[in-house]
Amino acid sequence: MPEIDIRITGRAGRIALTRPKALNAMTYDMCMAIDTALRNWREDDAVDLVIMDAEGDKAFCAGGDIADLYATGIKGDYDFGRAFWRDEYLLNALIFEYPKPVVSFLQGFTMGGGVGIGCHGSHRIVGESSKIALPECSIGLVPDVGSTLMLALAPGRVGEFLGTTGHRMGPGDAIFSGFADHFIPIAQWPDLIEMLEASGDAELIAKHASPPPESHLAELQPFIDAHFAGESLSDIQNALSTSDHAQSDETLKSMSRNSPLSMACTVEILHRLRGPSLTQRKALELEYRFTYRAMEHGDFLEGIRAQIIDKDRTPRWQFSDRSVPAVAVSKMLQPLGSDMLTFEER
Repeated sequence: MPEIDIRITGRAGRIALTRPKALNAMTYDMCMAIDTALRNWREDDAVDLVIMDAEGDKAFCAGGDIADLYATGIKGDYDFGRAFWRDEYLLNALIFEYPKPVVSFLQGFTMGGGVGIGCHGSHRIVGESSKIALPECSIGLVPDVGSTLMLALAPGRVGEFLGTTGHRMGPGDAIFSGFADHFIPIAQWPDLIEMLEASGDAELIAKHASPPPESHLAELQPFIDAHFAGESLSDIQNALSTSDHAQSDETLKSMSRNSPLSMACTVEILHRLRGPSLTQRKALELEYRFTYRAMEHGDFLEGIRAQIIDKDRTPRWQFSDRSVPAVAVSKMLQPLGSDMLTFEER
């Protein structure tokens, strides 16, 4: 079975991820196939909208397939990873800026790279099983694929909370925080897709939407805003450590699994992005500064070793005392000069 099924059905360009046993994890070839299809359909009058979905109940897309990234990076070859991230980010920008409706159906896990293809379109649909998360700090990365845009725009300090803890959002949380638009029961998806294919009319989606479940994140926002408003990771950790709130210990436990350098850079990225100059391209360019350096200077290879390769779940992070110097954050996020991410058409 191929990794991805790309076709035109009726008035719709159809992109279906077909690796259910691998939780539809994104490979570099899948990324480039989606990119090519979207560029072809952009000027095709036969295509009114694009529909993205995936096979299997467990996941729309549980992230990027990082086996090749590790295999090359551990040998000191950082160019493959840098090219993968660059081209993936260009695809994320293409989806975000696409001139036609892009409809995504996000069942089960949508994490990491899955957020990059599933959560930048114009119509993002979740159902009962949807779980959206950004667990990148647990493998020594930062939330990327343009997700820092949504984190920076999330209510209050919810972005810092999601980015540093990897908290899994249910459907109500995803809509509350800006990662999804509509809740539609999964049993209705096949009929809705058929109608979209036949009509090419994305306005049908809102007519089929149901009220979303309650958001646990919305209930937690007062706690989050009170404890995640600091200027640095140290400020956040200090606020949580001295808090008597029932949620504080669980939050610190979630953060204890993650790379301190990655969490500190995540906080700094969100602080730099917030404001009137926030754009998707700015978010991607800042993320790329980190991922470009992640293998050589960050914790990425150690994070993958501990989580995926040896599976000992005991990564030896830099700054294991959880005190990350500001200079270390600045080093990871300084401009890349001639290697910076640019968005010219390929």
